[in-house]
Amino acid sequence: MASSSQKVEKPVSPEPQPEPGPGRELQSWRCLVFYLCFYGFMAQMRPGESFVTPYLLGPAKNFTKEQVTNEITPVLSYSYLAVLVPTFLLTDYLRYKPVLLLQGLSYISVWLLLLFGHSVLHMQFMEFFYSLTMAARIAYSSYIFSLVRPAQYQRMAGYSRSAVLLGVFTSSVLGQLLVTVGKVSFTTLNYISLAFLTFSLILAMFLKRPKRSLFFNRSEPAHGEASPSELDKMHPGPGQPTGRKLRGTLLAGWRDWVLVRMLRELRASLRLPQLRLWCLWWVFNSAGYYLIVFYVHILWNVVDPTKDTTKVYNGGVDAASTLLGAITSFAAGFVKIQWALWAKLIIGGVTAVQAGLIFLMYSTSSIWLCYVAFVLFRGFYQFLVPIAIFQIASSLSKELCALVFGINTFLATVLKTIITLIVSDKRGLGLQVHYQFLVYFGYFVVLSVAYFLGAVLGTLWHFLGSHHQPLPLGQELRSPSEEKATQVLSPQDGALSNLQPEATTLAPEDSAWAAAPVLRDQCEAKA
Repeated sequence: MASSSQKVEKPVSPEPQPEPGPGRELQSWRCLVFYLCFYGFMAQMRPGESFVTPYLLGPAKNFTKEQVTNEITPVLSYSYLAVLVPTFLLTDYLRYKPVLLLQGLSYISVWLLLLFGHSVLHMQFMEFFYSLTMAARIAYSSYIFSLVRPAQYQRMAGYSRSAVLLGVFTSSVLGQLLVTVGKVSFTTLNYISLAFLTFSLILAMFLKRPKRSLFFNRSEPAHGEASPSELDKMHPGPGQPTGRKLRGTLLAGWRDWVLVRMLRELRASLRLPQLRLWCLWWVFNSAGYYLIVFYVHILWNVVDPTKDTTKVYNGGVDAASTLLGAITSFAAGFVKIQWALWAKLIIGGVTAVQAGLIFLMYSTSSIWLCYVAFVLFRGFYQFLVPIAIFQIASSLSKELCALVFGINTFLATVLKTIITLIVSDKRGLGLQVHYQFLVYFGYFVVLSVAYFLGAVLGTLWHFLGSHHQPLPLGQELRSPSEEKATQVLSPQDGALSNLQPEATTLAPEDSAWAAAPVLRDQCEAKA
């Protein structure tokens, strides 16, 4: 017995466990990418979204055009302004996943209110929850980069952007087919959307929660070494001397706080003309763009107030505009222009064309011309978005990218809210949607004139030789192959950075969704 006990208790050296090799790591990365992209695709499956306005104006809800235009829709701008900054901070502090869950719950709340709400107040709450989903779109575009290595950022940006755009396109096409071919009612379409959103919420529950984020949960230093921020690398300072007075210590601590230092660096960066130009474009043009997007479905119902739901083609138009936006965004990567010299002229020309398209939507009585004008309007905007992202990011450090695009988005939201309060809200002018588009036409005309004047003055200033300086820092937008080569030759890998945004941010929803992954890619490419 004793000998057998000794045999049992005899220590056995454990067999060495095989370390995960490149094959296993690659397989794990592929599974992660597939799941994240599948979630991003499913989160866009809302086939009833393109038909919300005719649903509200139809017999199912029977709201008037004035209620939808002047009481319900303006709440979206107000609530988005209120929740944008808190959601941005909570996204980073809570490390993304809780905000993704909040987005899923908010989407479900939107469609529950659409299906079972009957009063204007219910629909205003619906707009509030929808604003939460818009603000939370930053979580997905930031989350995907917190789980992969910097070397994989570019590929991940392409995969995630493709998944989101494919989801938006598929959702719009599916909704149109169900309405036109399947003769499905708008109410049934909303039930289908609710089922898709419930499934996407279940998918979000199984997402891995990252251990790091940009501001509040930064990466731990490796091997016990310090991990200075980007600003520390650009502005190294002497060590903190001992024996200072408390007041001096607090003042120095406040001045060295990362956000304050970033704001000081941003103030210095704003001296670059290209950075100022594209930031102004982002603020003013994106504000006008989203005003058109928010109210164009109401305009379509006014132009063609058909009672036959099978002849409502909102889903097809949204699908076509999404596809054209993706094509023009991709094509912008291959445009080689000296943007520092021609940017104002090109922006002015694009803005003038957009103004003409808005006037066409205002003046035409043909719903098909209205559809085509809107598709082209979105396509022109999406063409300039990646150019603006690159031009801004190329002038900044990585850590300033998120701050600049956050400030731009916030200022655009403030401007959009002010215009909404004056033009759309019943407490302001309370204009009908047709006259609102006339105001938006004037808004884009003023912007185009300002850009053209800036281009003329800039050209005169340049050729008169008032300042013999090199062109401001504003790189040409390079093709993806050139960008990849630049990254390979870069002396250092980029640390984890973040938008947005959405951003950026990408949209749509197109802008918030589209901007965020591209911005992140450009910020890392600059490293």
